[in-house]
Amino acid sequence: MARLVQRDYDPVAARRLEAAGLPAPLARALAARGIGSVRELELATRELIAPRELSHVDDAARLLAGAIDQGRQLLIVADYDCDGATACAVGLRGLRAMGAQADYLVPNRFEYGYGLTPEIVELAAARTPRPDLLITVDNGIASVAGVDRANALGIEVLITDHHLPGERLPAARAIVNPNQPGCGFPSKHLAGVGVMFYVLLALRAELRRHGRFTEATQPRLDALLDLVALGTVADVVRLDRNNRILVAAGLERIRAGRTQPGIAALFQVAGRSARLAQAADLGFAIGPRINAAGRLTDMTVGIECLTTDDPERALQLARQLDELNRERRAIEADMQFDALAELEDAALDAQRTITLFNESWHQGVVGLVASRVKERYHRPTIAFARADEATLRGSGRSIEGVHLRDTLDLVTKAAPELIERFGGHAMAAGLTLRAERYEGFARAFEAATRASADAAYFTRTIATDGPLAPAEIGLALVEATERQIWGQGFPPPLYANEFVVAEQRLVKDQHLRLTLELAGRRFAAIWFRRTQSLPARALLAYRPAVDEYQGERRIQLVIEHMG
Repeated sequence: MARLVQRDYDPVAARRLEAAGLPAPLARALAARGIGSVRELELATRELIAPRELSHVDDAARLLAGAIDQGRQLLIVADYDCDGATACAVGLRGLRAMGAQADYLVPNRFEYGYGLTPEIVELAAARTPRPDLLITVDNGIASVAGVDRANALGIEVLITDHHLPGERLPAARAIVNPNQPGCGFPSKHLAGVGVMFYVLLALRAELRRHGRFTEATQPRLDALLDLVALGTVADVVRLDRNNRILVAAGLERIRAGRTQPGIAALFQVAGRSARLAQAADLGFAIGPRINAAGRLTDMTVGIECLTTDDPERALQLARQLDELNRERRAIEADMQFDALAELEDAALDAQRTITLFNESWHQGVVGLVASRVKERYHRPTIAFARADEATLRGSGRSIEGVHLRDTLDLVTKAAPELIERFGGHAMAAGLTLRAERYEGFARAFEAATRASADAAYFTRTIATDGPLAPAEIGLALVEATERQIWGQGFPPPLYANEFVVAEQRLVKDQHLRLTLELAGRRFAAIWFRRTQSLPARALLAYRPAVDEYQGERRIQLVIEHMG
């Protein structure tokens, strides 16, 4: 059970939104998320923050324009998650459209780990043709040693990243990152793919100044927005207005059939309708299939799927990704079983953190296990797998209020010998440590979290948008809700009412199907992955949704929590 609390909202803003034509419950929910007028819900690309507000983006544009003019060889160094893959695809497609000689390199996470390491630089330098300029996407801000090695080899580096920097910035030719010191970009939540898209916008403007293009002949970068939307949603960055604009524009292209062959193929193999695409499709169906490549093998197949222009080739690659995702799900299920069995008798109420390690675990999947455990127990969780005989690699997920990367930084300051390297952001981070340091790290992580985080954060509290009257629950509310862009930091409305539980039965031995009564009106409902029965009356948090069966559309309440 969770403590259900109702979000505060500005009633004046809610009335203003309702007067503009929005259903009253949705108006209240949007007001609770800081929306004051329908003007703020307009997500046209002309409303994007201007590229010039991103520090050093003009330096990056001049560097790239010079490289293109001189016919220099560019090499993108990608990350191995969906954000990194889409950022790489955006970079390749955009740079090549502007006349660049560009290729990519994506590290195998099991051989080289994360980021632009000296080893990756050596790998890049050995390629034919040898690159003149390395461009990092979704990584690089912590790659001090890697950039130093590139400089020593006479290879320039442009860093595009969105992760938080360490105490020292790499000595790159240019760094574009909204989270670097001194950057005044109003949206600090750009994903790596968003940063690369902004660099391309600045580069195109620079090339217009060079006379290479006019506004009539320049490449259409809006053709890349489906990739930007996918990477942004999949990386679970906060969907502030700027990110919602990017996602809305990408979804519009996908629904209109103007999408990359690879994204169209991924919708097909996932059994989702591209014509009806929602942000949730990107986050829960398309993104995981791309991520599966980086988790189990390497991200090459994912990047190839997103960069091919051949629909048949795209479908072949999408099927490979789908098969990898099935394999990933099976591995994850086994690992999750192990984790929950280990925690079954643990005194977790006395702990602020959970740290797990199992010799049999797959290092590409530990982040997903950490996420599942975090959701179940509402504790910052780090799961480790063995990288080699001497080394463990961990992936962590956190809860609201506990900044995971900053907490790991506190561990390092208190005990510098424990962590070999780490990186990430508030809600997710990765780290490497010596196997013999595991127990010491677990104790230090617990101590650092206790010292830095308020005890109130560890009580699971579910924010809701309050109760609905029976007459408010209908297709009009669902359809108006679906027209908005929802995601991390801008969650879809979640309502809460006390219902009479009229009927309940298990479906497929894993879902609870319900008939709920509210003020004399009955509603069909379902609670996915819930097997325990409910009491005769229950305070339930839910989302109204449309259930389509044999062409008939009806309202179904999707239950998520009980208070």
